[in-house]
Amino acid sequence: QVQLVESGGGLVQAGGSLRLSCAASGITFSAYHMAWYRQAPGKQREWVATITTREGADYTQSVKGRFTISRDNAKNIMYLQMNSLTPEDTAVYLCKAAQERGTRNYWGQGTQVTVSS
Repeated sequence: QVQLVESGGGLVQAGGSLRLSCAASGITFSAYHMAWYRQAPGKQREWVATITTREGADYTQSVKGRFTISRDNAKNIMYLQMNSLTPEDTAVYLCKAAQERGTRNYWGQGTQVTVSS
């Protein structure tokens, strides 16, 4: 059974930081590209960042220089370090696993991030 479990969300003031985690089980973690998405109330789900199996990273423009994605294949965990948070970063953050050699995709349930002004 595949599980992706996000944690680390919470309420933080503007300018603050949070580190999100996505713990994976039931998959060969190193064989999956991993990504963070977010969804704010009333808005479509938005891609935030990706880290490939070879640890190449990419970010949506609005978070470049503020967020850092990383992964620990030994622990089957992906992280998102979020600095200089703004109220516009308020959303449910979800992780996604996409099979590198295949078509399987899995999603977590999400963790709420709320940034107060």
